[in-house]
Amino acid sequence: MPVQETASRGSFTFHDAWDFLVRRRWIVGGTLFLCWLAAWMLSLLMPSVYKSETTILIEQQKVPEEYVVANVTVDLQQRLEAMKQQILSRTRLQHIIEQYGLYRESYRKNPEETIEQMRKKDIDAHAVESPGKRGDFSAFVISYTAPSAKLAQQVNTELTSLFIDQNVAEQTERAENTTQFLSSELDQARQDLSDQEAKVKQFKVGANGQLPSQTEANVQILNGLQNRQQSLSQELNHAQEQKLYFESMIAQYRSAKVDADKGANSLPAIEDQIAKLRQELADDQTKYTPEHPDVLRLKRLIVRTERQRDEIKARLASSTPAEPSRASLDPATMTPMLQYQSQLKAVEQEVADTRRALQQVEAQIGSYQGRLNSAPIREQQLSDLTRDYDQSKANYDSLLKKQMQSQMATNLSRRQQGEQLRIIDAPSLPKKPISPDRVKLSFMGLLGGLVLGLGLAFATELMEDRVRTEDDITNIVKVRILAGVPHLFTPEEERQRRTRRIFECCCASAMLLVLVAANVYTALGR
Repeated sequence: MPVQETASRGSFTFHDAWDFLVRRRWIVGGTLFLCWLAAWMLSLLMPSVYKSETTILIEQQKVPEEYVVANVTVDLQQRLEAMKQQILSRTRLQHIIEQYGLYRESYRKNPEETIEQMRKKDIDAHAVESPGKRGDFSAFVISYTAPSAKLAQQVNTELTSLFIDQNVAEQTERAENTTQFLSSELDQARQDLSDQEAKVKQFKVGANGQLPSQTEANVQILNGLQNRQQSLSQELNHAQEQKLYFESMIAQYRSAKVDADKGANSLPAIEDQIAKLRQELADDQTKYTPEHPDVLRLKRLIVRTERQRDEIKARLASSTPAEPSRASLDPATMTPMLQYQSQLKAVEQEVADTRRALQQVEAQIGSYQGRLNSAPIREQQLSDLTRDYDQSKANYDSLLKKQMQSQMATNLSRRQQGEQLRIIDAPSLPKKPISPDRVKLSFMGLLGGLVLGLGLAFATELMEDRVRTEDDITNIVKVRILAGVPHLFTPEEERQRRTRRIFECCCASAMLLVLVAANVYTALGR
């Protein structure tokens, strides 16, 4: 049955796929073998490329670093890039090409493009990480690719020699430049340090009393003034309460005549006032502590009001109903009023004195608060000046130390006792080419042949219109199949089938043998 009909009804099984592969085995197998053979032959025709490598180790200076510290500490990768720029210049590469006769045809036609190809594709120099130390580079590898192994080794040897010579020259030059630079920077740092010292001294004279070192003393004085302010405020409140009390008592004595005429009518009002004060005291005691100023004030008012009530009761008890006006004008009643008036004047004077003292304390508090408020600004200003001075001092000390160390390191480099490059792996003579990867090309040929063979087999299956199974007939003719007659082969047909199978097995074995032998030959690099 055609593949499209089987797929259309959604019953394409593994058995159908196997039958499909068996029917089209020669298309799939033949295409796979031919594609592989073409890829393998192409890999044999491609020119071989050999790669020679050498490893260069960076040896530390021979004098211990605790005595002499190197003044050139450029990262290995940066140093490698700098050396590559010098060594892989156009002039040097042109000299190498002419010396070893490289790229004869391409160099004659286009020298610039050939030099660029040599620099970017054929020469490689990269740093190597130390074993077990990620990010730590202590060596680098130089490699060169060429059409022959011997030529690759010769050119790589020349490149290695150039790298070592260039490193020695750069190390000495950088050491001398570092020493000269540090000397000039040291002179500038000395002048900056002198300027910063003058600025700090001038600032401390102008900001006397507001310096950060005086903040603690200012805080202590301010705390004492605030305590004094609180004490004066309490004294003022107490004096004002006394003033109110005396004024109240004087007013009551002045209205004594009216109270005597009215009899005991004023007594209920005082009782109501005492009840209200007690109720207010009870409310405040639920909210505040017994030492709270409002609680203490209410207690004092209650005591005074009760005293006033008792005095009124005493006056009413001593006077007779027939002589109310005489009792109200009794000198015994007027004498306490004069006492209250005298005490009122004394309290008013106390209130005035306390207010003046409180204003003076508040002015002093404002002055010290101003000092404390300006202290952060002064502290920041002094911190900036001090930081600049400390930086200048640290910079000067550091530069002085570095300049002395750099001078010793420069002398060490001139005597070639500093950091050196040592070849640990000489330029190798490659035994096998690195390109082309014939095994990979062979595998790609196999994969491409398989895909192409399956595609051709599927296309062939689509173009044929045959009925192969009962399901194919049922799908075309909507009738039931009652019986089927199997295909019967004649003896001659059986003999032809066996001969064809033997031939197919021989061909498949031959192709497999050729494929395996060729891949083994390629893998061994023969």
